[in-house]
Amino acid sequence: MEERDEIPRVVIAQEGEVAVVTLSNPARRNAISVGMWQELEAFALAITNDPDVRVVIFQGDGDVFSAGADITGFEEARADRDAARLYDDQLELACAAIEAIRQPTIARLAGPVVGAGAALALSCDLRLASEDAFFMVPAARLGLGYDPRGVARLVRGVGMATARWILLTAGRLPVQRAFVTGAVHEILPEDELDDAVERLAARLAENAPLTLAAAKVALRAAEQGAVSDLFEEAKRLVDVADMSDDYIEGRAAFIEKRPPHFEGR
Repeated sequence: MEERDEIPRVVIAQEGEVAVVTLSNPARRNAISVGMWQELEAFALAITNDPDVRVVIFQGDGDVFSAGADITGFEEARADRDAARLYDDQLELACAAIEAIRQPTIARLAGPVVGAGAALALSCDLRLASEDAFFMVPAARLGLGYDPRGVARLVRGVGMATARWILLTAGRLPVQRAFVTGAVHEILPEDELDDAVERLAARLAENAPLTLAAAKVALRAAEQGAVSDLFEEAKRLVDVADMSDDYIEGRAAFIEKRPPHFEGR
């Protein structure tokens, strides 16, 4: 019987206070299609306003994070300059929406983290990886121009020197080198990765949501400079946190020597 390829899609599941986003395109090692980028953008815009979700995890289906963009659609999606720009714009819209998610985000990385997959991973706040993970941007082997916005994200994630090496050589960056640059926060044996991600998600979920939201915007503002609109938004969110019931709860828990229970208000 002929095996039928599954439709590339993004699978969303909620486990308590944690939303799990899975790239599902196993026939192409979880390569990300244009439609998947649209799904990711829609999810990010919606989830940031969901008070029942404290943490978001992004992962690939199986033991692969993502082999990059689904280039089977490039003949149509990137047939000329204008089409290529539309494709890049959709990728950037999704990555920007993911970066702006109010809740902390974790990328669970295993195997290849390539091209578009690297862009998604570097849009997340924290990255935990298995020992076999590696980063790669093969644009120079495909002959396509790499969007300057994507280059900027890569530089923020791995630093200028390493970004230069990745882009010019199109070579693999082993996870151990990615860890040295700060692009990966923890490396785990494959059989320990899921437990480590679960522990990190639980820790983040226990923290004050309004404080985390303010911190995330402040961190993004720090990258753009003190004159950005994000800086003003960060100050506003700091005021919201300082006037919240959670701040009262946090002080009371500290005095009473007990764990705080935050409700995000």
